Amino acid sequence: MQFRGLTEQEVRESRARYGRNTFADNGHISFFEMLRENFADPIIRILLVALTVNLVFCLFGQSEWYESLGIAIAVLLAALISAFSEYKNDTAFQKLQEEASRIQSRVYRDGRVTEIPVDDLVYGDEVLLQTGDRIPADGYLLYGEADADQSQLNGESEEVRKTALPAHDGAPEEPATGRDLFSPHLVFRGSVITSGEAVMKITAVGDRTVYGTIAAGLRSGIERDTPLKVKLRRLAGYISIFGYAGGILVMLAYLLHAGLNAGIPMEEYFELPWSDFVREHTGIANFWSDALHGLMFAVVIIVMAVPEGLPLMIAIVTALNMGKMLKRQVLTRKVSGIETAGSLNILFSDKTGTITCGKPEVIGFWNGQCQSFRKLSDMTAGYQKAVREGLELNNQAVLTGNAASGFRAVGSNATDRTLLEAAAALRESPLSGSTKTRIPFSSSVKYSGAVLTDGRCLLKGAPEILLPRCRLALDNAGNRIPCAPGPIQKLLNDLAAKAVRVLLLAETLAVSPDGRTAPEGDLILIAVVGIRDEVRPEARTAISEVREAGISVVMITGDRRETAMAIAREAGLLQQGEDLVLSSDELASLSDDAIRECLPRLRVISRALPEDKSRLVEIAKSLDLVTGMTGDGVNDSPALKKADVGFAMGSGTEVAKEASEIVILDDNFASIREAVLYGRTIFSSIRKFIVFQLTVNAAAVFISVVMPLMGRAVPLNIVQILWINLIMDTLAALALGGEPALPRYLKAAPRKRQGQLINRYMLASVGTSAVWICLIGLLLLNSAGFQALLGFDPENSALTGTAFFTFFIFSTVFNALNARTDSMNLLDHITENRLFFAVMSVIAVTQILMTESGTYSEMLGRIMNCQGLTLQEWTVTLLLAATVIPADLAKKYLLKRCGVNSEE
Repeated sequence: MQFRGLTEQEVRESRARYGRNTFADNGHISFFEMLRENFADPIIRILLVALTVNLVFCLFGQSEWYESLGIAIAVLLAALISAFSEYKNDTAFQKLQEEASRIQSRVYRDGRVTEIPVDDLVYGDEVLLQTGDRIPADGYLLYGEADADQSQLNGESEEVRKTALPAHDGAPEEPATGRDLFSPHLVFRGSVITSGEAVMKITAVGDRTVYGTIAAGLRSGIERDTPLKVKLRRLAGYISIFGYAGGILVMLAYLLHAGLNAGIPMEEYFELPWSDFVREHTGIANFWSDALHGLMFAVVIIVMAVPEGLPLMIAIVTALNMGKMLKRQVLTRKVSGIETAGSLNILFSDKTGTITCGKPEVIGFWNGQCQSFRKLSDMTAGYQKAVREGLELNNQAVLTGNAASGFRAVGSNATDRTLLEAAAALRESPLSGSTKTRIPFSSSVKYSGAVLTDGRCLLKGAPEILLPRCRLALDNAGNRIPCAPGPIQKLLNDLAAKAVRVLLLAETLAVSPDGRTAPEGDLILIAVVGIRDEVRPEARTAISEVREAGISVVMITGDRRETAMAIAREAGLLQQGEDLVLSSDELASLSDDAIRECLPRLRVISRALPEDKSRLVEIAKSLDLVTGMTGDGVNDSPALKKADVGFAMGSGTEVAKEASEIVILDDNFASIREAVLYGRTIFSSIRKFIVFQLTVNAAAVFISVVMPLMGRAVPLNIVQILWINLIMDTLAALALGGEPALPRYLKAAPRKRQGQLINRYMLASVGTSAVWICLIGLLLLNSAGFQALLGFDPENSALTGTAFFTFFIFSTVFNALNARTDSMNLLDHITENRLFFAVMSVIAVTQILMTESGTYSEMLGRIMNCQGLTLQEWTVTLLLAATVIPADLAKKYLLKRCGVNSEE
């Protein structure tokens, strides 16, 4: 039959009217859009408010320009690093997706067949389809017949027979929908031709295809906040309250101190009405200036209370860990994905390729006498020929390669490829028979067949269907003997209990008149074939570790119940008597409330359907569980999108990857374990930084409030606060952002979605160190006896101010050692974080230069408010700063005795 196809003019007109065979951009956003989204972070919003207030003060000359610049730099760095990390990984993801666009299709154009990229196909094109081709668009068959594997669209493993649309039916006018998938004439993008040859006419391209409609549906929908974002929003509220309260106290204390210095009696602050107070003291010229300066300083305290290094730290630690994860075959498309993976409560996982290797192999053959054979070469010649015919002639896969380089089966389905490769070793000796017609697989009869040219019919299918019809069987010599179903049924049960999938090869001499179905009648059992997809060795360990981490794992598979249970036991999912296994039908019969009740015990869903996944995700989320889902097909995409974190397989469809937050490039469950570990590492690093940062901020705010109340000047000037608040924030983010992923993080229970970011251990750490730093600092600033004891001159306020500033900085440096580990060994795993010592060394060297700046330049000394220290003074100051370590060690010991740990 001749096909002309479209002309170039018709192609242009069709493309102008119906569009290209591409999808709308489903998930790729520009770098600047990612940057804008990062400014929605709750902490960054607080910083932007503080920056605005600082700019207002700067315009009126009441604030230094470099203070506002410092805050702006901190905000920009945080947003830029986070956006760059996401953009970099999104670009890598887009490169993976581009591979799909490079697939070539054979299309009729101007009367001849030509190969063009699938993106260049248009509505009305006539496309040649052959075995192994992926259908590039939706349409109907003009000519020929073929079997199509539509599992990527509907999750059904059975192939659908497609035939040419009769001319009298007329071409379909409306785009097809998911309900049309089993139409005998319509074909759909994403399906694969497993056998046959046909020509299709395209009736829908791009987003108008069923494939594209599912993809488009994933663009809408409200995503709930990640667990970390929920916790950060709550923390931002607490920090705001603390900062504003501290700022108000500082302003009142500053005004009180200024009034006392101006000779205003203290009681008049409280006894006189404000109007009388103003009339009484209008002659005090400096009071209003002091009031304005106190307001400015209050704003500085508010800014200082907000850990502006936190967004930067989150961006840095996420970027560092995303790079490490990519080396471990985990591609994080969205930052939220890795954050959420660390908080998972329940994970719904596919079986094939994730828990198992995804490479089924024939592990043995059994004849009618239940004798076993590891491979074909173990059989006698007569029996070997019969089994080879059943494997090769009733098979639609094709072998490529040769004996020297190795054979590989292509086309058809995984079962056919596995069986053909099992027979490949004997490929050099050709079989005498050949196939005349084929009987396609049907879910109603659960077998496929091949009618040979000599009139025999070979069948291959489910034992429960074929075995009852077997009256004869072959022995090892290839002779026919009476079939004994009892021993064979026992063999089948034993194999199913070992997670072995079983097929029956049979033969009949009777063929139906149409040659398309095997008639009812007696069969001859040729062999029982055992196929097994081995559980990944690393998956067993990974599942065990994930379960120890408190994450409930549910395996979802299309296997029969017995096989699914056997695999689940081998993988370590089924361990206790109360563990629950449900089939899809049983799941459908249960109400949502009943499933909520049994969800903690659920371990396996057998014979699962795609809609089961979406339902399970919705139910788990209704319980406020942080939910993960794996998937690879288009039909899995809705569930991947609904889950808090979707794990798409690297071998899966583009739509599944677009719907996910994380792509597991090697399809391995062990890589999911890595994602969970690094997610928890990021959370742990964030907590360490918060402890470090809040200790610094709390100590600085407390001293700034207390000193004016004691009638003393605030010991830190603007430049020193800027150094404490900004430079140390950024450097500390680098130092603590490089903390290693420790296996012990997987032994902790998952954190509740609505749980607190700051726990009892962190509060104790911040309180202990901050109070200790404040106590030593106040003694150093106010106690003449303490100063004399340390060898400082009590009359030299500049010296004690310098010593306090240096003590404060170095105490935070030493406290960084406390914050990075809850172990009594402060150097625990420190060699795995090379940045830590480097960053802390930079801080120490910079502080030494700042302290000694007055020695080399009088102007720098005034700016930094520092004068040089002697060797003795340096020694005393450093020893005072180091006392924060034993104070924190005492805290760790007491908390350990009380059963309070850092991972709660």
